[in-house]
Amino acid sequence: MHKNKQLNIGIYIYKNAEVLDFSGPFEVFSTANRLNDTNLHMNVFLIGETDVSIEARGGFCVTPKYHIHNHPALDLLIVVGGVHTEEIQKTHIMQWLQEQGHKVPIMASVCTGAFLLARAGVLNNCQATTHWSDIEEFKQTYPDIPIIENVRWVDNQNVITSGGISAGVDMSLHLVGKLCGQQLALSTAKQMEFQWTNTGFHCLTEEN
Repeated sequence: MHKNKQLNIGIYIYKNAEVLDFSGPFEVFSTANRLNDTNLHMNVFLIGETDVSIEARGGFCVTPKYHIHNHPALDLLIVVGGVHTEEIQKTHIMQWLQEQGHKVPIMASVCTGAFLLARAGVLNNCQATTHWSDIEEFKQTYPDIPIIENVRWVDNQNVITSGGISAGVDMSLHLVGKLCGQQLALSTAKQMEFQWTNTGFHCLTEEN
């Protein structure tokens, strides 16, 4: 558990990102920060490719607080899912994710964000999960990355992936527990009136 510091939690979004993929984790960490009675401050924010407003799924427009060239050093980076076919072809974004993978203590993805982490090499030597409807494509595209099915999240200690959309909320609550203690995670779920499905998969590297 961290004490007397600020945790910078960045959520990377892009065009046609799933709204709950980023709004769910954002709500979890902002709620946890309000409830936290220690000296730890959780500073959660959105990161985009640029500082231009982004149109997520369904026409939901949001402006990220930072872009990939001006965000503060991160303690946790969450990459969301959505229609990622354009994003995954951007060499500079893959390079940025790869660089963050070497610097950020915990990298995470929601839903098909796992495809971006895999393409950037962040999931090398890891097990992963993604949205149930994309598992077969993931297996075919990244056959060297073992995929775990029917779980809400997969924890490799410093790399964590979640299933689709709402599973990102479950994973984020797990991350609150991992970083700040289980009691805060439980209190956050209660405050959100969220029925936490804490059925994740801990890889052998995880210290239980």
